[in-house]
Amino acid sequence: MATPAGDVRATGRPAAPSVVVDPQEFLPLPEAGRRVTRRRRVRLGDVTAGGRLRLDALARYLQDVADDDVEEVGLVGVWVLRRLALALGELPRFQDDVELTTFCSGAGRRFAERRTIAVVDGRVAAEAVALWVYVDDAGRPAPIRDRFFDLYGGAAGTRRVTSRLRHPPPPRGCDRRPWPLRVTDVDVVDHVNNAASWAAVEDELARRAPRRLARAEIEYRVAVDLGETVELRTAPDRERLACWLTCDDEVRTSALVTFG
Repeated sequence: MATPAGDVRATGRPAAPSVVVDPQEFLPLPEAGRRVTRRRRVRLGDVTAGGRLRLDALARYLQDVADDDVEEVGLVGVWVLRRLALALGELPRFQDDVELTTFCSGAGRRFAERRTIAVVDGRVAAEAVALWVYVDDAGRPAPIRDRFFDLYGGAAGTRRVTSRLRHPPPPRGCDRRPWPLRVTDVDVVDHVNNAASWAAVEDELARRAPRRLARAEIEYRVAVDLGETVELRTAPDRERLACWLTCDDEVRTSALVTFG
């Protein structure tokens, strides 16, 4: 049985909060098929002032292990992140060693789902499920090549996934402020990197000092370019924080963080 958050053992220390997941969304490790494990040490530039691994740093870890996987098998092509959901327990802290295991948990004709499990000292610290879209040289969604299914079909099985996005638009009267972009936000495909978008979420979390983070989701609708004028809109309440990055009233990225 999972230990509830706030439970105190004989040591007098609160037990680490467990990761709560929907098993239909966060599939367990497959019995067969390809899986890849990598390790990361949480460094000084990865954490908040309190020592917690930031969400943008965690997203970068997930992106790196995914890149390692496809590069190791020589899978040529470009993948663009469409959606990422995180189920969070006690997040890693400064100087923790994080073990990340990733595998393909489903696919469609033009997109694939990737699961990653982050473990610290034998306990699950975070679980991730990400939807990646395969694109051609012009940046348009393209059919996934047969070799992908040869490599990852053993883990993915016959499970089909959808690319449908779920977040609502920002409500009227929500808070808004400019969100200046930096040249360091842009990656080799000349758009704001998916991990950089989490920086806006972390900035809002730092302003509001919420309770423990239990779940976080982000959806990418349209790429953001460096020269664009971006506005950050937020709709916080006691249970969650909703954020939208918009350009000329068009939602480009949205995020939802639920507190535990």
